[in-house]
Amino acid sequence: MDLHLPLDRSSGLAAQIAAGLRAGIRAGRLTAGTRLPSSRALAQDLGVSRGVVVTAYEQLLAEGFLVARPGDGTRVAPLARPSAADAGAAGPDEPRAAVADLRPGQPDLAAFPRARWLAALRAALRDSPHDALLGYPDPAGDLALRTELAGYLGRVRAADASADRITIVSGVAHGLSALAGLLARDGRVLAVEDPTSDRQLPLLRAAGARIVRVPVDAEGLDVAALAASPARAVLVTPAHQYPTGVVLSPARRAALIAWARETGGVVVEDDYDAEFRYDRDPVGCLQGVDPERVVLLGSVSKALAPALRLGWTVAPPALTDGLREHRALTDLGNPSLEQRALARFLADGGHDRHLRVMRRRYRARRDALAAALRAHLPVAVVRGVAAGLHLYVELPPGCDEDAVVAAAADGGVLVTGARGSWSPDRAGAAPPALVLGYGRAGTARLERSVEVLARAVTPRAHG
Repeated sequence: MDLHLPLDRSSGLAAQIAAGLRAGIRAGRLTAGTRLPSSRALAQDLGVSRGVVVTAYEQLLAEGFLVARPGDGTRVAPLARPSAADAGAAGPDEPRAAVADLRPGQPDLAAFPRARWLAALRAALRDSPHDALLGYPDPAGDLALRTELAGYLGRVRAADASADRITIVSGVAHGLSALAGLLARDGRVLAVEDPTSDRQLPLLRAAGARIVRVPVDAEGLDVAALAASPARAVLVTPAHQYPTGVVLSPARRAALIAWARETGGVVVEDDYDAEFRYDRDPVGCLQGVDPERVVLLGSVSKALAPALRLGWTVAPPALTDGLREHRALTDLGNPSLEQRALARFLADGGHDRHLRVMRRRYRARRDALAAALRAHLPVAVVRGVAAGLHLYVELPPGCDEDAVVAAAADGGVLVTGARGSWSPDRAGAAPPALVLGYGRAGTARLERSVEVLARAVTPRAHG
């Protein structure tokens, strides 16, 4: 198709192309489902480099104006900004369509690199021996994947990792469940951050864990409170605490390692959201500081997709043996094909390339959400902006958190309240708050969602 996009060669070309396409979509000249020219074809038509067009397309993908699917090109997204006539078309008894789902925990699944992943699957099918690919898997995990992960984690997370210490698991939840059972059988009480994910505690208890809660403050886990507890193991999210978004401070990191060495304690490090940092250089994982006392857990659930069910542990020898025995006695291990595909994806640089694209996209969404909160909800206190895929938004005193969540849903915006993340002892003193995920919504939709949130909050704010 031909696109009329006049350009001023003396100023930023990518921004002009993005603005022209955006205006065409808003005006209805480019309708939902319209397929745009390839980046190469449009660059040739406009007399610009392909990289300029790619940058413009990526910006509009991040904003939610475009969608891209392997084999189907780049198309105008389903109408993001309905006309006034469309908005009023629904009858009074019809449910209002969701403006956005801002509940945390989901990446942008539409951005999954289907073509590259399919190529990795095909390569694994083509190149793997029958026995290695189709026989019973190694409970430790495929050696090729463990080897690639050892190099990747050492390079990206400063982990002290080797293939013989890595066990492949079906995501972090699976790894946590197995570890919790091992620690419980060893007689260890497990400390868990307060607040934490409300889905995590039932999982740990089902595995037999005896749990104590340890407060989190502006520096992360309170190590002094940990030391005063009966715990001899602790589960932490130092890279981006859930839900507060706090990063464990250097002083607390040092104190936590010292606690583990002095008490013989075990630190279970959930490397939550470590892939997505925006405003500062990434900090290496705790496991790299003391690999004999720290177990590192990670997965591809945020970087790629949770449905892949691929994760890993990096553990000291005794715990590694226990984890592998657990796999051998339960489900025998992960499917080999997906493991070998991930190994290929890591080896050929596909994983690194995908993460670079997604960091830019998520940063644009983070910026849009934070700016909209400043503009429309200035009374809120926003935390956890430096990393991850969610913000922790403290509401004004007197707000009824549940009422705000319900009012937002009535306005078409799905959000999660924070109260369920706190222990009963601390929930009463914690400010009302929302945990807003921005992984799935484009920037335009995020901005409109905050307008809805502001209307939900304002009548309920007191003082």
